[in-house]
Amino acid sequence: MLKKILYTIWLFLFILTVLVSVKNTNFKTFISMIENRTFDLRQNVMIKERSKAVSDKIVIVAIDDATYEYILDRYGEWPLPRDVYVRLVDYIEKQNPQSIAFDLMFVKSMKSNPNADKMLVDMMKKYDNVFVSMNLDDQSPDLRTPPELPDTISIKIDNKSSNVNFDAQTYTNCRTIIEDILKNSSNIGMINVTRADDGILRKMPALVKYQDKFYPQLGLKVGMDYLNLKTDKLEIDTNSNLILGDRKIYLDEDGSAILNWYGPQETYEYIPMFKLIQVVNGKHSVQGFDFKDKIVYFGTTASSLFDIKTVPSSKIYPGVEVQATYVNNIIDNNFIRRLDKSFTVFFGVLLAIITICIVMNEGSAFVGSLAAFSVYLLYVFAAYYAMKYFNLWIDIIYPLLLAIVTFISAYIVKYLIKSRDFEQQYVLATTDGLTDLYNHRYFQEQMRMMIEASKRYETSFSLIILDIDFFKKFNDTFGHQAGDAVLRQVAQTLKKNIRSTDIACRYGGEEMSIILPKTDHEIAIFTANKICARVSSKQFKLPNGRETSVTISLGVSTFPVDGTTPEELIEAADKRLYHAKHNGRNQVGV
Repeated sequence: MLKKILYTIWLFLFILTVLVSVKNTNFKTFISMIENRTFDLRQNVMIKERSKAVSDKIVIVAIDDATYEYILDRYGEWPLPRDVYVRLVDYIEKQNPQSIAFDLMFVKSMKSNPNADKMLVDMMKKYDNVFVSMNLDDQSPDLRTPPELPDTISIKIDNKSSNVNFDAQTYTNCRTIIEDILKNSSNIGMINVTRADDGILRKMPALVKYQDKFYPQLGLKVGMDYLNLKTDKLEIDTNSNLILGDRKIYLDEDGSAILNWYGPQETYEYIPMFKLIQVVNGKHSVQGFDFKDKIVYFGTTASSLFDIKTVPSSKIYPGVEVQATYVNNIIDNNFIRRLDKSFTVFFGVLLAIITICIVMNEGSAFVGSLAAFSVYLLYVFAAYYAMKYFNLWIDIIYPLLLAIVTFISAYIVKYLIKSRDFEQQYVLATTDGLTDLYNHRYFQEQMRMMIEASKRYETSFSLIILDIDFFKKFNDTFGHQAGDAVLRQVAQTLKKNIRSTDIACRYGGEEMSIILPKTDHEIAIFTANKICARVSSKQFKLPNGRETSVTISLGVSTFPVDGTTPEELIEAADKRLYHAKHNGRNQVGV
């Protein structure tokens, strides 16, 4: 029981050490990158299972490679003259769309066609469901003086969450769009993005901060329009949820929303913009496109226009589809919520405890390993289905890493304990309990081994057999407890006066033996005489507090002079022992 308690304490201390070590920044970054990849894998499996369907309310008018070529051939330049967009919006508005959003920045007036810019401004005044984009940055004020933006495009935030801060979404500068649009429209959203350390875009800011004011993401503005949410103030509750009417968007620590992804590039309904231009100009056989109640996004998908991102579902993903995915998540109320670190620690400790229980209670290493890894596999499946059905991102890597390290450590400790138990059992099996000398069985085993080794290497070894003189009479006079005390003290005297390589054994009763490896007869006689003298000169303490002295008689034999088998060597030493007793005791027989 004590071993199990110590074993458990050691493992928990080890787990604590692991948890402290993961605070290392480089290690955390490495683990975070792997965890992000597990998110990507889960998302892709969900996409293949078709567990999420894209909204049929979203249409993308794409400036794709074909459109880009068409524009250069027809208009001779890029960007496209802005009056073209005006005619396209007028055409779409006739069908009563939900909204029209431009994932394009109308930066500065085009000096070559100022009238087209005026038409664009008038269009923004005319339609209250048209949205345009802008981008914040951190350009040096030496390049561009940070402009002051109108309050009409900002939004107030009541942040009640202690976890959400916008430090990572705070910018020092911005590149403004056409001034008259800024002055006359509040339908302006930001298109800043958030990439992880591996360069993959998994989440998008809900809000960005500039000059102590908050500005909504373009997708958030379009989503609020879809929800018919007219407000200049939003709340982030204590659970880090951005409240949008009856919907909640969970915000990560940096104020970003984690997106659920619906598929690879061109998952949404695509209309190449050159075809729409041809329809509007009456030069296309198709009668038109259906935009009724649709959210229409204009954006570039041509690779040469550099608005390509890498997302969990695709290495090549246009920015306009990221915006569409953002709005799709709002429509479906489908954003991912990542459980905080306390849950990660809880699951890690839970898996570690289960691992300890399996290792401690399962005798078979194979069965224990199979059971532990089955539990880990079940955890991975649980994390997947939590994301699939409940939009929960449960961390996999930290808990599994902790569990596997615990598993390895547990087996190391278990087998160290087993090894120690084996050593203890071996000592018990080979040691005499009274004298702490090796027992008779061990003596016989060592004699055989010593003879084999001496034969192989042509060396000699010696054997000393001794017993305590008049020991029966001593027991009768002082009692068996006193006799046992003397046996123990004589044994300790032997151990103190021989080499570490010599083997002292209890032969039986009051008889003891010593095997002296690589020792000839002369040195063995010298050792025997030394032991005889030390015993006779020593005062032995008895249990009643008295002291007494005893003597011993010894016999010596040497391999191969006195024999080549254990029996022959024991017999030779025994004869000399009795010769010593016959000649007065307290001596070495010769």
